[in-house]
Amino acid sequence: MSVKTFAAIDVGSFELTMKIFEFSPKNGCKEIDCISKRLELGTDTYFTGKISNEKMDDLCRTLNEFSGKMRSYKVDGYKAYGTSAIRETRNTAIVQDQIAQRTGLQLEILSNSEQRFLGYKSVASQGADFARILEEKTAILDVGGGSIQLSLFDNDTLVSTQNLQLGVLRLQDFVNRFSAKSAQAEMLVDEIAMAQLDVYKKLYLKEKQIKNLIVVDDYISPVLVRTRGAKAMLGAADYAGILDRLRRANAAQAAMEFGIVQEKVPLVFISALLVEKIAGLMGADHIWAPGATLCDGIAYEYAEQNKLLKGEHDFEKDIVACAVNISRRYMGSKKRSETLEHIATTLFDSMKKVHGLGKRERLYLRLAAILHDCGKYISMMNIGENSYQIIMGTEIIGLSHQERKIVACVACFTYQGFDYHGQTPGAGGLDGSAYLTVAKLTAILRLANGLDRSHKQKLMGMKAALRENQLVITVDTQEDITLEKGFFGIQGEFFQEVFSVEPVLKQHKRI
Repeated sequence: MSVKTFAAIDVGSFELTMKIFEFSPKNGCKEIDCISKRLELGTDTYFTGKISNEKMDDLCRTLNEFSGKMRSYKVDGYKAYGTSAIRETRNTAIVQDQIAQRTGLQLEILSNSEQRFLGYKSVASQGADFARILEEKTAILDVGGGSIQLSLFDNDTLVSTQNLQLGVLRLQDFVNRFSAKSAQAEMLVDEIAMAQLDVYKKLYLKEKQIKNLIVVDDYISPVLVRTRGAKAMLGAADYAGILDRLRRANAAQAAMEFGIVQEKVPLVFISALLVEKIAGLMGADHIWAPGATLCDGIAYEYAEQNKLLKGEHDFEKDIVACAVNISRRYMGSKKRSETLEHIATTLFDSMKKVHGLGKRERLYLRLAAILHDCGKYISMMNIGENSYQIIMGTEIIGLSHQERKIVACVACFTYQGFDYHGQTPGAGGLDGSAYLTVAKLTAILRLANGLDRSHKQKLMGMKAALRENQLVITVDTQEDITLEKGFFGIQGEFFQEVFSVEPVLKQHKRI
């Protein structure tokens, strides 16, 4: 593999950042340049819903400067992402078009779950340190301008992830709006934060004892890295000492002591307070701020996708674990979902030559199988519609909004009639390619559902093979499968309509 050069651009709430990376067999992923410019887009977006013309001019001017720098490095590729400051504008598509026309850059918008997943990957890019820490009960706190994300891990498995509207720019606006003085500002932040964090603890943390808290942000993390180094694990007392130094210093003194721009000091202090509150709430013994940023996560994902680096952590497992925990929250049957997932993926794998879908679509199918009946928690009537609403109302880290909608539609149509005209709220928002993906995955999941209609897991030993225009499903069981055969025939009609393949069920009984 020759040396590849890549640019990662983060259009954030407080500043614009571009990092240039080199990928090589010898050095792996190496950051070779970093450029940042302060531009408070979030101040406009969060409180007016739009970016002012003046800041739009500054944004395009800065992105043109970034383009010039990319040309000087002769980058092989780039990714430019907008986060909440762009995502929450009322005219997002217009902003994207303006940027494309005035700079030539294609700015993609990250959903919150995609953004936090990349933040998570930025920590994973730290390698062995990340893997070692995740072996214990650990939380990742991702602090942004508009919100924070709290993700809990137990023995390298994602347990839960939740988004709270406690971003530093939002909190700073409250401080400014209420004209709070220094001591009042801390009390104000404390009361606003704890009102949400107490609810979070009751619902998700409960009696869990978290050992390590990993902090990802652009505010307090650089201070901690500069003070103690990127690999240092801070104890509660050490962290309290740094916070106290911030508390006692005025903005000019703090800027000089910690090497930050003076205008950023209030945001750093708010971020530091949030870290202290959350670490105390969780009873965390250690705080680790590796100094990783969204740009690091963007580069890590690019390297993974282009096979420039081999990632050690299984991120797909985290997405599935997130779905399993959602199912558990809504009293889903673990045995039933595992059975349906097994049958559905067996059918999917046997149909590769016909359906034309890939690894990502196989993940959607797994998630839909796990979550298809969560709507029963609300009512045994209208299960499909209820499941759709739950899935769309619950964040699944690592999925875009459209990907979550695909999963929700497949779960919905497993129970109710397929929407051929795309007029339901979910299907109506899908493009042609995604709509066909929903149709194909629905056909597979319906057939799988019919094969376990009794919920008694009779057909776990099944095999499936594609033979010309037939999908022959062979089961080796002594059980009476009259019910399964009946529903197999009903669900097989839609399957044959979608794939032009006739599903055939054969039972082998041992003598």
